[in-house]
Amino acid sequence: MYLIVGLGNPGVRYARNRHNVGARCVSRLAATHGLEFSRRQKNARVARGTIGGEDVVLAIPQTFMNESGRAVAPLARFYQVPPERLLVIYDDLDLPPGSLRIRPEGGSGGHRGMRSVIEHLGTQAFPRLRIGIGRPPGQMDPADYVLQDFTPDEEGVIAETIERAIAAIQTWLTEGLEKAMSLYNR
Repeated sequence: MYLIVGLGNPGVRYARNRHNVGARCVSRLAATHGLEFSRRQKNARVARGTIGGEDVVLAIPQTFMNESGRAVAPLARFYQVPPERLLVIYDDLDLPPGSLRIRPEGGSGGHRGMRSVIEHLGTQAFPRLRIGIGRPPGQMDPADYVLQDFTPDEEGVIAETIERAIAAIQTWLTEGLEKAMSLYNR
């Protein structure tokens, strides 16, 4: 069993925000494979099914971003998913829009949602996929920037990036982390 989690804030108000690109990615992954978020479990919307011959649980926490660990850790325990079979997908200010980085482990990098996940899991040794959203312009507060919707020009780049992220996730599931890193960390 694999657990794939897309971080974001719950509700329609935040759905198109930069901070919700992880949740958007997991929603698109589910749609691509005909999986439906048919239930709520452990503070998350959950879809179960098979991708590339592997049993998966897809989850979108329904906590606010800074409390993401309250959903991720209970799901990992409930499904008895070891850390190496957990993938957390989230936005990254330090990567330009259109960039992907998949890694086997690491710190939070200042991302409060990831900090919560790490604290609640008690480890930072789990794979993660970061999707670049770029830095805020000028002197804009990063907290305000991540809660803005993507501009129409950015939407095209983000849609293509999400499709590449889905391909990276499928590669991770079927061929392993090293292969996904070599193909998608550009």
